[in-house]
Amino acid sequence: TRLARRRSIKVSLGGWETERERKIPRKMAGVNKCIKYSMFFFNFLFWLCGSIILGVSIWLRVGKNAGKVSGVNIVEFYPAINLLITVGSIVMVLGFLGCCGAMKESKCMLILFFIGLLLILVLQITAGILGALYTPQIATVINDTYKEYIPLSTQTDTVKKEIEEMQQENKCCGLLNGYKDWEHSIPTSCNCTHDDQDHPCAKIPGRSVWAQSCVDVMIDILKANCIIIIGIAFGLAVIEIFGLAFSMTLYCQIKNK
Repeated sequence: TRLARRRSIKVSLGGWETERERKIPRKMAGVNKCIKYSMFFFNFLFWLCGSIILGVSIWLRVGKNAGKVSGVNIVEFYPAINLLITVGSIVMVLGFLGCCGAMKESKCMLILFFIGLLLILVLQITAGILGALYTPQIATVINDTYKEYIPLSTQTDTVKKEIEEMQQENKCCGLLNGYKDWEHSIPTSCNCTHDDQDHPCAKIPGRSVWAQSCVDVMIDILKANCIIIIGIAFGLAVIEIFGLAFSMTLYCQIKNK
């Protein structure tokens, strides 16, 4: 009948349309511009920080006037400077990969950036855990190192001069046991000029000297610096996590584009 034929034609046409729809790819969502440019800006700052670290480190390593400007013997700090050169180079490469990966929408660059940043984050967390575990041993190591200098009165003039400079700068006296480390020849660098909570004085016959030993002052400084380093590391970890999130989100959007 005519009605049956019309239904047959309609069904066949419907099937043809369905097949056609399967062959035509759906329009996927594009890359989020906000994430893309946020990723670029983040990595540009990352690259800039790496450039500054690398530039200053190379200048300290090879510059002829670096020691004169800083006023210290730079040679003693070459291992730390070499480490900074390595860190600066890695940060620059990662920043470059992130910038190019974001602007060119390159999945390869973004995944390399993600892996590199993840490795840095893992190493950073590992270093933080090891630092926290070994921090209590700092005092023991320093005490063992300076035991050989006691009594101070028997040391060479060069060693005595260095210790006296340290005493004047840090308002301390002696290394481990205060003024007793000098026995009967306490230098004038131990003289206490003012008594306060941070730098207390100790009374001895005829004079006042700094009560704190220099090793105690050094340990306090190291502990304070450790807190600062932990704070900086925590801030960097937060930034790195944002970088990982941006890169993976952008990678997934490019993949599904």
